[in-house]
Amino acid sequence: MARIAVVEDEAPLRTDLVEYLSACGHEVGGCADGKELEQLLDQRPIDIIILDVNLPGEGGFSIAGRLRSHSEVGIIMLTARGLNVDRVVGLEVGADVYMVKPVELRELEAQVRTLARRMRAGASAPQPIDSDADSHHSAPPVTSTAATEWIYDQLTWTLIAPDGKSVKLTGNERVFVSLLVSRPGEPVSRDEIFRALGKRGWDPADRSVDSMVRRLRAKGLTALEQELPIESVHSVGYAFAAPVGLR
Repeated sequence: MARIAVVEDEAPLRTDLVEYLSACGHEVGGCADGKELEQLLDQRPIDIIILDVNLPGEGGFSIAGRLRSHSEVGIIMLTARGLNVDRVVGLEVGADVYMVKPVELRELEAQVRTLARRMRAGASAPQPIDSDADSHHSAPPVTSTAATEWIYDQLTWTLIAPDGKSVKLTGNERVFVSLLVSRPGEPVSRDEIFRALGKRGWDPADRSVDSMVRRLRAKGLTALEQELPIESVHSVGYAFAAPVGLR
């Protein structure tokens, strides 16, 4: 079960969410705003944050972006807004799941369990084999892919470098990387990327994808200590410029 923080300024809804998820076996704390969330995070570890968008003071999008800049905590965003653009913004700032109110409590709990499983799977992903270990005791490789190949783990949304270091992807990053690694070395058009992200098509004035790619490259450089093989293709879009395997 998961350790959850519910950040919702509407007290009746917050109470319902806390009571229902607690009854399902989760450890749940309720917060009315970002300040109370910070206090809760200082007090105990949290696996998943259920975060309302419209909060007093700092809004949910801002909180999600700030948390994602330094934490791999799971983020489920709840909002009364139903516009697709808000869903895209939520995923771009780092949310793992975006749900529109009124949310069905059983569906929310199912999303919590699914996200918790995915996070556990990512945390227990096989580590690189110690090259100094006795070859008689070395575990067999998990795949038959070449040592020079990148790996994209579709279950855990993780991109793994040839040296075994990995970077966890957010929702929109997953959509973007999945497109690129499905045909490595081949350019993927901006129009296709925009449509996969839930937009009508490429809008030259919309720089959200470029911003996402910059954040992803910076995150990859920090986590992997090397450049991601994601290259801009002039007048076309982006390409994954390295051999890559899927699992």
